[in-house]
Amino acid sequence: MSRIGKVPVPIPDKVKVDVKNGTVLVEGPKGKVSKTFAPDVKISVADKKVSFVPADDSRFARAMYGTARSIVAGMVKGVTEGYVKDLEIQGVGFKANLKGKQLDLALGYSHPILFDIPEGIKITVTDQTKVKVEGCDKQLVGAVTANIRAYYPPEPYKGKGVRIVGERVRRKEGKTVA
Repeated sequence: MSRIGKVPVPIPDKVKVDVKNGTVLVEGPKGKVSKTFAPDVKISVADKKVSFVPADDSRFARAMYGTARSIVAGMVKGVTEGYVKDLEIQGVGFKANLKGKQLDLALGYSHPILFDIPEGIKITVTDQTKVKVEGCDKQLVGAVTANIRAYYPPEPYKGKGVRIVGERVRRKEGKTVA
């Protein structure tokens, strides 16, 4: 049995949680997030706490109720505090700008890269090299960050590219003339 699944998720004062047909909707000051869970997990809201119980004694149900609890706890944290990921762009001539609902990236290619910003995500650019991705959905913030990084991951020789702040890039030694 999951130990994390047994602990109910506390609901803060400004947060509203609604459960209907396996779909959990969490609303708070930063926004709203919804997620549908497998019917193997019974989710209930009572006295400012969300509780989780496996629907049967199958291995999948026992595994999923701890996972569901963790996801709902992340949803509650997202609508109260929000999630932030920072990216930094390194390289000569590499830069980022905001153009309306698009992020314009100049990453050394012959063309600019226009990234459409999804609904529920706020992107801010400072110094043309620092990009901050904010939102209330943990999965969406991580996916947007990974998609932006995938346009030019940091390369190991000069270290240029788009990296997550704090990411360690292993550097390699270049060719030597013997």
